[in-house]
Amino acid sequence: MTQIDNHAEGSDATNAPRLRFAPSPTGFLHIGAFRTALFSWLYARHSGGKFILRIEDTDLARTVEGAVEDFTDGLRWLGMDVDEGPDIGGPYGPYYQVQRKALYQQYANQLLESGHAYRCYCTPERLDAMRKEQIANKLPPRYDRHCRYLSPEERATIEASGATWVVRFAMPLEGETVVHDELHGDMVFKNSDIDDTVIMKTNGLAPYHLAHLVDDHLMKITHVLRGEEWISSAPRHVQIYQALGWPVPLFYHVPNVLGKDKKKLSKRRNAPSWSDYKKQGYLPEAVFNFLALLGWAYDDKTEIFTQDELIKAFTLKKIGISSGIYDPDKLLWMNGLYIRNLPLAELVERTIPYMELAEDEGGLPASIVRPLDRAYTTRVLALEHERLKTLGEAAHVVSFFYEKEIDYSLDILIQKKMDAASTREALLQTRTLLNSLSTWEHSILEAQLRELVTKLGLKNGQVFGTIRTAVSGRTATPPLFEMMEVLGRDVCMQRIDQAIARLG
Repeated sequence: MTQIDNHAEGSDATNAPRLRFAPSPTGFLHIGAFRTALFSWLYARHSGGKFILRIEDTDLARTVEGAVEDFTDGLRWLGMDVDEGPDIGGPYGPYYQVQRKALYQQYANQLLESGHAYRCYCTPERLDAMRKEQIANKLPPRYDRHCRYLSPEERATIEASGATWVVRFAMPLEGETVVHDELHGDMVFKNSDIDDTVIMKTNGLAPYHLAHLVDDHLMKITHVLRGEEWISSAPRHVQIYQALGWPVPLFYHVPNVLGKDKKKLSKRRNAPSWSDYKKQGYLPEAVFNFLALLGWAYDDKTEIFTQDELIKAFTLKKIGISSGIYDPDKLLWMNGLYIRNLPLAELVERTIPYMELAEDEGGLPASIVRPLDRAYTTRVLALEHERLKTLGEAAHVVSFFYEKEIDYSLDILIQKKMDAASTREALLQTRTLLNSLSTWEHSILEAQLRELVTKLGLKNGQVFGTIRTAVSGRTATPPLFEMMEVLGRDVCMQRIDQAIARLG
């Protein structure tokens, strides 16, 4: 067992950390997106803090039906419980941003009154023309602050005409903003390089730049873990915090998750979701372990952790600044390791639901009667336990144990340096031998068949390979003699007879 330092950063009982997962329901998250949420959850559990789920749903036009349920189901499948959130409530709700509209308006008005924000009346057509002109002149496309300099009289005239408006934050025009990040240190930005972002839309809802900040403050979030793509937005967030007179939480801009091609993992590039892995029969504890290692490491050698071990080991100081590489081959290896460590009874309980799925969903052929016999299935899975990499592949690899008829090419029945006649003769001799046995037990089968190989003057691989294919229809199976014992005398003899008949 690895010795783990249980030191918790900032975890005194009077100021327990509060961390959040705040997805936007504008789409379904790929598995890598849950990684940052996992970091927050692990630190909350490590430090005795709280983990909050908040739904940032102010982008009504792009909201996808079912996305919120996908987030909550994904957390639940991965074993990440929530202390406060939409389903269970909490002292700082509501936890849907659309229900917090009045709060955002209150603080937008405060910024307007203090001169840190202004109303912008520019139409989409003007903004589009402005950006096209900037691009044509090889300038960075950004708002030109046209409405920032309107006089009170000009504003009154525009508003009297019924023009709609948004609220923009007035970034300082000179100087620098220092963003302190716990991973990257102090990062310095020129204020002149940052435009005046929209903090209140025409519908009265606040976009991310104000809404998340208000919520983090009011929900007493102490540690903000988010992807490093938000670094460029951090200076405007710091300025808004300062304009409102609020303390800035601890920022951790964690490294992105990249694919093996070193490009950012994304849904557009077919990154799998947690539900994809569930359907394929990955164990959530294996996926949990795998995700924790995407940008974090306990040391340079330890890779396998239980959830409790990860909670004890996890500190924010050990998050790296190099991107985590999402390697599906490593996840598959790790999942196979977790499967092999399952007690057999648990393996059976967790695998049978996949085997009993409809055939077109990856289950056993429709001809096989459900529910499966558990005693027989336990014997079958005991043989496959060491070979399974996912629970979802079980139906395919064990189907020959259940099928009445198996189909295969004669090419795989006839072994190297043998032909149809010699293969048929070997099977005839095998049938005669097996018919004579009074006990159908793998050790007896092995001893007798090895003697037969010697008698025939052939190699083990030639005879055993033919028998393996004859009784299973496969070239790769569990150990031959244990497999024959589980299949039983009647099935093995019937299939050997069929193979003899096919050989003419």
